[in-house]
Amino acid sequence: MATFPVIDMEKLNGEERANTMNIIQDACENWGFFELVNHGIPHEMMDKVEKLTKEHYKKSMEQRFKELVASKALEGVQSEITDMDWESTFFLRHLPTSNMSEIPDLEDSYRKIMKEFVLGLEKLAEEVLDLFCENLGLEKGYLKKALCGSNGPTFGTKVSNYPPCPKPDLIKGLRAHTDAGGLILLFQDDKVSGLQLLKDGEWVDVPPMRHSIVINLGDQLEVITNGKYKSVMHRVIAQTDGARMSIASFYNPGSDAVIYPAPTLTQTETEGEKNQVYPKFVFEDYMKLYAGVKFQAKEPRFEAMKTVQNNVGISPIATV
Repeated sequence: MATFPVIDMEKLNGEERANTMNIIQDACENWGFFELVNHGIPHEMMDKVEKLTKEHYKKSMEQRFKELVASKALEGVQSEITDMDWESTFFLRHLPTSNMSEIPDLEDSYRKIMKEFVLGLEKLAEEVLDLFCENLGLEKGYLKKALCGSNGPTFGTKVSNYPPCPKPDLIKGLRAHTDAGGLILLFQDDKVSGLQLLKDGEWVDVPPMRHSIVINLGDQLEVITNGKYKSVMHRVIAQTDGARMSIASFYNPGSDAVIYPAPTLTQTETEGEKNQVYPKFVFEDYMKLYAGVKFQAKEPRFEAMKTVQNNVGISPIATV
C-alpha cells in the first residue's frame, strides 16, 4: 500500500514546488485525502482550540452523551448497529452568516479563538482550491467562483468528540460516507486515531499528526472536475481507549450555487466533442437528496441529479 500523502506547504515556495504539486495531484486523483503541514495556521492557536474543545466537551457534553447514547445504544445488542454513530457533536456556521453567538454553553474565550481559527481555515481552503486550479489548468479562482452562490460559499464546522467505546465491533464512531460538499479541512486528535478512508477496496488509516490539517474532497469537487478528482468513502472507528477530538470545517457551495463540470475538463481528444460525465444541478437540491442517503454509495445520487437536471430543463453544458 502506498504511503499516505503528506504535503509540506513550505516546499511550494522553492525548488521542490513542481514535485509537491505532483504529490497534490496524485492525492486528489487516487486518494481523495491528504495531510498538510506548515500550512500557516499558528501551532499555539491550534493548541488552544484543542484545549478549549476538550474542556467544553467535558463540561457541557460528556454527561449528556452518557445519558443519551452510552447508557442505551449497546444495551442488549448482539449485532452491529447500523443506524447511529458513537459520537458527540455540535455545529457552528460561519458563512454566509455566523451562529457562533447563538450556541449555548460556549465560553467567550472559546468563541474568540474559534473565530480566529476558522478565518485561517477559510484562507487556507481558498489557497488549496487555487493549487487545484493550477494542477487542473483552470484559471486562478475558478473553483472558489464555482462554489459561490449569490451570497458566497457556505462555511461551517462540525465539532466532534468520540468517547471510549466498550464494544467498538458493534458500532462505528461515524459510519462510512462521502462528504456532500466542496473542500473539508480537518483538525484531528494527534494521539487517538480512528479516521479511515477506503482505497483500492481496503480501509486505510489517516495518520494522526500533531498540528496537521487533513484535507478531503467532497462530492461537488468530483462533479466540477468531471471525475478527475474523487470524493472517497471514509469512516471513524470507535476506540476502547481515549477520547478522539475532531474539528471538521466544510467549505461548501452556497445553497443556490449551480454545480456542473468545468467545460475545459469535459473536452475529449477528439476536437469538438465533449464528455460530460456528471450532471448540472443546484447544490440545495443535492443536499435535500443527500440528507436521506448520506451513508449509501454516491453514484446513485449523481444519477438521480441527472433526472433533476432533465426535469428543470438545465442545459448540461454551460460556462461560468
